[in-house]
Parts: sequence; C-alpha cells; structure tokens
Amino acid sequence: MRRAAIGFILGLLCSGAAAADAVWEQLRKGGYVLLMRHAQTEPGTGDPPGYTLADCRTQRNLSSEGRAQARRTGEAFRTRGIVVNEVRSSAWCRCMDTATLAFDNATVWPALNSFFDAPGRRDEQTEQVQDFVQSVRPPRNVMLVTHQVNISALTGEPVASGEIVVVKAPAKPGERVDVVGRLNVP
Repeated sequence: MRRAAIGFILGLLCSGAAAADAVWEQLRKGGYVLLMRHAQTEPGTGDPPGYTLADCRTQRNLSSEGRAQARRTGEAFRTRGIVVNEVRSSAWCRCMDTATLAFDNATVWPALNSFFDAPGRRDEQTEQVQDFVQSVRPPRNVMLVTHQVNISALTGEPVASGEIVVVKAPAKPGERVDVVGRLNVP
C-alpha cells in the first residue's frame, strides 16, 4: 500500500512528459511487464460476425496509422536503449502485427487472447497473466501485446489503442499487479 501511495504522489508531482521520462528510466533497470493494447485499428468494436483467427481478412485489423504507431513504439524503445527480452502476443492479427512491427517478433500466448466475446474465460486468463507477472524479475522486461478488456481486467484501468501500461509484481502475492506508469508513443 505504501509503495502505491508513493507512486500516486509521484504521479501527481510529475506532469505528462516528466512522468513518461520517469517510467522510461525505470525500464532501464528491468523487472517490468509492459501491457500494450494493440495499435489503432480500422473503425469498429470487436470483430465482424464470423471472424476466424486463422484468417486476418475476417478480423478488424490495424489501420495505416496503427501500423505507423506500432513502428514508432519499437523505435522509441530502441532509441532509448530499453531492452525488451521477450514479446508475447494475442493470436489476433492486430496484436501480432503490432508486436512484429514494433519488436520484429512475438510468440502467441493464448492467455492474451481477447475474451470480449467469451467473458467466461476472463478469470482464468487474467490469473495466468497475473502469475506470469509474478515471475518477471530484473533485468528482464517483457512486452505483452493484447486487448483493452484483458488489460482492464488485470489492472482495473482503461487503455487506449497503442498505449502501454507498465506493471510489476505486487508486494504481496494475490494482490493486483502494481501499475508503475503508462507510456503513449505519439
């Protein structure tokens, strides 16, 4: 609780760019999980009726701005010298495209798949990700590219397309992950 209060106070003291600079600096130490919502997509919510994961043409995909946003995100990490040791992604094409455009590769991890259309999977998948966050220690940083519903279930916070919520293991097992900060590459 004390660390969360300190983080909240620091957040109030730091304004936009300064807060982001502080988060970038923390990432240099490692030990963080970065929850990235896929980059901007073509307009819409969810996927068209009858979509399949095996066929990107049936899904809501990245827009041209989203593809550029993903590339800028990867460039921001490289320019700042922030090491991302592993990239995992939802199987949805918009997530895999975001991950590979930003970081060149990614491994599909079903725990990151959207449960927007299957809310019964929410608790199991969220627990799997929570357990994984517990295992990440310095100097490793891990990027997880997923969906708004997944990030909100884990952190309790909404997230915009392309935005990154930086988390670490909670002080006490069983508690919600500690949100360190947010990054939004313009």
